[in-house]
Amino acid sequence: MNVGSPQIQALQTAFNAVFQKGINAAPSHWTSVAMKVVSSNASETYGWLGQLPSMREWIGDRVIKNLVLHGYSVKNRKFETTIAVQRTDIEDDTIGIYTPLFQELGLTAATHPDELIFGLMAAGFTTPCYDGQYFFDTDHPVGRPDGSNLSVSNFGGGTGTGWYLLDTSRPIKPMIFQERMPYALQRVNNDQNERVFLKDEFLFGVRARVNAGFGLWQLAYASKQPLDATNYAAARAAMASLTSDEGRPLGVRPDTLVVPPALEQQALQLIQNELLINAGVAVSNEWKGTAKLIVTPLLI
Repeated sequence: MNVGSPQIQALQTAFNAVFQKGINAAPSHWTSVAMKVVSSNASETYGWLGQLPSMREWIGDRVIKNLVLHGYSVKNRKFETTIAVQRTDIEDDTIGIYTPLFQELGLTAATHPDELIFGLMAAGFTTPCYDGQYFFDTDHPVGRPDGSNLSVSNFGGGTGTGWYLLDTSRPIKPMIFQERMPYALQRVNNDQNERVFLKDEFLFGVRARVNAGFGLWQLAYASKQPLDATNYAAARAAMASLTSDEGRPLGVRPDTLVVPPALEQQALQLIQNELLINAGVAVSNEWKGTAKLIVTPLLI
């Protein structure tokens, strides 16, 4: 086969199709826990974090809530992965050997947001969020109606393997996935290109400008205590008790449990079993069905 423009175009079309197949087949969880924000700058500042709207009886003038400028910014980062296709393989019509590789490229692109989101979630014990505290911390400042501040915790303590309880039911999510430029398959396949001339190979790669950030800490709770009924109940109670700066309940409804593979068995028993063992006695499991389960090895 002589390699010319029609053959290169057909090759590009074929690789694009396989790349998209990989994207469509990829297992991904980030959309369940993060809100996607389309970015138009090198970074975005989320000054509105910290203000959850709530209704009040209208007596007198409206009470205007100005956005609190916390200055929490998420800077876009650039990512890539690139492979080389030998010109001789195209000439010999053996491009089928690259099909799994391009499908893997698509899967890699589709699951990369999961790496960012869950990697940042696991780092939430030592990484600040919009209020300057670590995302999972024991002393988040929350205003009181009298103007004072109250320290509020969304961390259950402990030193074991971390697990995470989230409220993903709202338009605002616990995490942010910020996209400046989406994942796209690019190519260098012009015969006149210096790289093609010198190396006798065509380049294909994925490029994106994205990043992950923290949303509202009020919608997330983490613990390194054992994942059992007692600690799970404490986490749910802590989240449900959260109030706004005006002292009104936020109505947080934890609905998603996120765990690494090491805690999968405990999580399944807790939210799927009909019975739990308490002090050697089987008792009815009141927590069955109270949360969706996400098991991910990306909590590193």
